[in-house]
Amino acid sequence: MQFPKFKLPKIGLVRSPLTEAARLTREGRLQDAVSKLMGGLVKVPKTRPAAKSVTPEAKKQGSFTAFDFANEAGARSYKLFVPSTYALKPMPLVIMLHGCTQNPDDFALGTKMNVLAQEQGFLVAYPLQPQSAHMTKCWNWYRPEDQRRGHGEPAIIAGITKQIAKDFKVDRQRIYVAGLSAGGAAAAILAAQYPDIFAAVGIHSGLACGLAIDVSSAMSAMKSHAPKPARAESIKIPTIVFHGDRDSTVNPANADAIVAQHAQSGRFEKSQRKVASESGVISTQTTFANKGAAPEVEQWLIHGAAHAWSGGNARGTYTQSTGPDASAEMLRFFMAHPLKSA
Repeated sequence: MQFPKFKLPKIGLVRSPLTEAARLTREGRLQDAVSKLMGGLVKVPKTRPAAKSVTPEAKKQGSFTAFDFANEAGARSYKLFVPSTYALKPMPLVIMLHGCTQNPDDFALGTKMNVLAQEQGFLVAYPLQPQSAHMTKCWNWYRPEDQRRGHGEPAIIAGITKQIAKDFKVDRQRIYVAGLSAGGAAAAILAAQYPDIFAAVGIHSGLACGLAIDVSSAMSAMKSHAPKPARAESIKIPTIVFHGDRDSTVNPANADAIVAQHAQSGRFEKSQRKVASESGVISTQTTFANKGAAPEVEQWLIHGAAHAWSGGNARGTYTQSTGPDASAEMLRFFMAHPLKSA
């Protein structure tokens, strides 16, 4: 397979993932190549031990506990944050899907979602993609067997969600899913395949459903300026999307593909405005809504941002501390959308 030539950016002493991907492809190691690209063009610091990954404040005010889950589709471990305010009253639940090379502790630290859960009163679960399932811990969003309801990773994550709802007091009308990069692509699949479980979805720097059927098509979708699904898919639940316009790992056009995939996006009134963060980062916010109703689709294009969670904690990997607070904005959007009755 001939790998296309790219103009390589200068990244100090860090070898460009594009160079590494080209070498791996020439050697026939396609899965390794896509893993390298999903890893991004950002130098990734070593993952911190769990004891240091959660802020002392969050640990003091809530519990962050590891669990194991298994069903006929497979097995995964996950960590669950339960705020100190948890009682008999049902609480919302947010499922958070990490990106490549990350783990629950790192993702919780970087997104600050546990801190918000303590402040606002909801549960947060972080399924772990182990290295045994993917060499760089990416969710396998590009494999057909992991894109279908009742099969593979979607079935496992849906199973984890149901187990938590059974074991804890969860408001089943307010269960949400969000993810970054490969985790964002997996979240899009869950939104399409399980609209009866998830009330809304948040996708950060991710990809639309059905864009790939193997490693080669995944690499193409990630770099495409006009990605198109290989098969018809639709997202029927409210969707909020974040993407940096300087993302060289997953082309920003993928955010447009996600919006276009929403089953009703063409029927809503479209509005657009510029939003400035406290640090001065400008974003273009586009909403699609029925008059007088909460937006069904919301898209944030963050100007100058790369492949990183916006408004995150710089101590986590793949985060950008400046820019809009993606976690807070997702929660605002989520809470405006309880599960729709079938």
